[in-house]
Amino acid sequence: MAAECPSREVLKHLTSRWGVLVMIALEDGETRRFSQLKRAIGGVSERMLAQTLQWLEADGLVLRIAHDVVPPHVDYRLTPLGMEAAEKVRLLADWIETRLPRIAAGWANRAA
Repeated sequence: MAAECPSREVLKHLTSRWGVLVMIALEDGETRRFSQLKRAIGGVSERMLAQTLQWLEADGLVLRIAHDVVPPHVDYRLTPLGMEAAEKVRLLADWIETRLPRIAAGWANRAA
């Protein structure tokens, strides 16, 4: 809970809207190209996807695999640590999905 704890940065990267969706998109263990991830994650801009992937790579959760070909070809996949994290993120995402009617009811009550 300390303000200067480095875990806060990892938490920010992993639980951001795009971080969660990148983790879920890669959780099957397959490699994905940038364009495949962009298509799979509706609404994410190229800039935000690139930034999120860089954060998750720096945190050791995503592996970036650059192929020495023309045109450049880069794949992404989760590291073993990333697979562990994706499992936890998936639990949270599933919980939200199953509780969404109750959550939405709270929105309606607040608006009234």
